[in-house]
Amino acid sequence: MSSLINKVLFTRAGYGLTILRIVVGVIFAAHGAQKLFGMFGGYGLAGTAQYMESLGLTPGYAMAVLSGGTEFFAGLALIIGLLVRPAALGLTVLSLVAIFTVHISNGLFMANNGYEFALALLGGSLAVLIEGAGKLSVDRAIAG
Repeated sequence: MSSLINKVLFTRAGYGLTILRIVVGVIFAAHGAQKLFGMFGGYGLAGTAQYMESLGLTPGYAMAVLSGGTEFFAGLALIIGLLVRPAALGLTVLSLVAIFTVHISNGLFMANNGYEFALALLGGSLAVLIEGAGKLSVDRAIAG
């Protein structure tokens, strides 16, 4: 296996990281499903695109597809443990954008639409990015 692929897939992390990876993946996939498909009370692509435009993230439709697609597909990747480092990198960038475009001016706490939840998801994404997928993952099975 090439050195780069091995670095992406390799993990020494244990079961704790596996649990964190799956929980963070479920949350991101659900948020992506809200944006893309209108599931779980979400607004779908049209509503999300309108919201993105109101934030100054244009073109709104493209931003809705990018953010929803990243959340949904990277979330699924975390759940199954396949290519988790690239997925976690995308989710890290997405979380930073959410924090600095939507939540930072509202302070820390969620009660005021602050950045505490996005910060927690950022921490989970960074942990997966650094440590890898954990014991129960497709990445570990492929890397051997």
